[in-house]
Amino acid sequence: MSDLRAIAEKSNAWPFQEARRLVERFGGAAPEKGYVLFETGYGPSGLPHIGTFGEVVRTTMVRRAFEALSDVKTRLFAFSDDMDGLRKVPDNVPNQDMMAKFVGDKKTSFGTPLTSVPDPFGKYESFGHHNNARLRAFLDAFGFEYEFQSSTDWYRSGRFDKALLSVLQNHDKILGIVLPALGGINPDRARTYSPFLPVRERDGRLQVLEVPAVEYRPKDGTVVFEDSVEGKFEVPVTGGNCKLQWRVDWAMRWMALSVDYEMSGKDLIDSVKLGSAICRTLGGKPPEGFTYELFLDENGEKISKSKGNGLSVEEWLEYAPPESLSYFMYQAPRRAKRLFFDVIPRQVDEYLSALEKFPTQDDAARLDNPVWHIHQGKPPAESVPLSFGLLMNLASVCNTEDKAVLWGFVGRYAKDARPENHPILDSLIGFALKYYRDFVKPTKKHRAPTENERWALEQLAEKLAALPKDAESEAFQNEVYAVGKELIVREPERDLRAWFQTLYEVLFGQTQGPRMGSFIALYGRDETIALIKKALAGEALA
Repeated sequence: MSDLRAIAEKSNAWPFQEARRLVERFGGAAPEKGYVLFETGYGPSGLPHIGTFGEVVRTTMVRRAFEALSDVKTRLFAFSDDMDGLRKVPDNVPNQDMMAKFVGDKKTSFGTPLTSVPDPFGKYESFGHHNNARLRAFLDAFGFEYEFQSSTDWYRSGRFDKALLSVLQNHDKILGIVLPALGGINPDRARTYSPFLPVRERDGRLQVLEVPAVEYRPKDGTVVFEDSVEGKFEVPVTGGNCKLQWRVDWAMRWMALSVDYEMSGKDLIDSVKLGSAICRTLGGKPPEGFTYELFLDENGEKISKSKGNGLSVEEWLEYAPPESLSYFMYQAPRRAKRLFFDVIPRQVDEYLSALEKFPTQDDAARLDNPVWHIHQGKPPAESVPLSFGLLMNLASVCNTEDKAVLWGFVGRYAKDARPENHPILDSLIGFALKYYRDFVKPTKKHRAPTENERWALEQLAEKLAALPKDAESEAFQNEVYAVGKELIVREPERDLRAWFQTLYEVLFGQTQGPRMGSFIALYGRDETIALIKKALAGEALA
């Protein structure tokens, strides 16, 4: 056993805790199929959203932790439920009227299978294919190792046929599991519920129907349904002629694929219990699982791919590096977290802080560091001398969108730093300029200082002038503190926090800001004195 493996067996990092449960599941040996199968599910009824990414990145973290603990091979299936019917038109797609024609009536039809709905963007074979392509594109952009799987392909190719016949053979037992749970939610639906949904052409298009089953014929591999359109009609459960209700479908998939690990959101706790019971009924072993909390938008509402609320992966990557998003996903997965643009700067800086600590840590601390899990044990070695927040404040006082302007200040602060030898820093400067332009600049609002604040700012300018131009940031910070304490003597009801807020509001037009000593060292002593004098003169700073 390697030293790293021995340490990993004791690590408190949640991916290792999950991985140890998987090791125990097989007693350290490989399962009969020869590999451990991880699965993530995707419902392509809307464009891929950040929750989907979160499930894949967290599952990958557990997978890599398992590989550190075991020599057993692993695979990850990204499974798309693209044979589901279109229940509603997402708010964030074009050609809404055309899409509406393929929505189910919510009484007898769940709508047209997503892989049979025309692509409203006009780029792919279907809406399902479009969303599947979007899913693969952003998973590929992050370098995930996965195997894409399509529900439509599995149903229509016959690869699910054996499992579907098992569901038919055990339909009475499955109804005995589902109906008590469903009856408490929707008694009317419970009376007509069948695990099987026939896929039939109606009104010139394929539809996933929900109509009563009047007879199950396991020996023939068929189910007899009845409705007002066709009367009684017999349908094979195989070959894509039927699909399963989603809870039964999920459980059938666990059994058919022999899934060993799958995460799910807090809203699916009861469905996981129900699916596990169905999986056992079919002779399978339910996967190990992990329940994560849901993401909330800026209004505290659950994000939804059909609503298109919250934040998309593409939007995050417009303003921050991908590693910061992975960091966000790593942190406290069992706690509901607000996911909107204003969380980005802090996540970037916390990621940078964790990255900075990694080289000086021992092996045990490294395994508990998020960057080990983000970078699969091999984080980049670049040291980033400036925080993201500080770069945004620099952009604010420079009032620029030009990277070269910021690099002029950065190169003076960190004399050996250049874009070619600090690629992470260079990308951060670009992101900081974009974030400042779109979110900080529109809300900046400078205020005039009070009489005592004016006195304090004059004192600060004098004290800074008395220091060398190239003084350390700590020397600048000490003078800022000293003036703040003198201001408190004049205004005992004020504290140092209020003094720093004064600096942010008067100099930056913001309620929050940087560590002032670091900012002064970066922006420059003389430039900061000039900034203070402009504020005292009432000149526009933006």
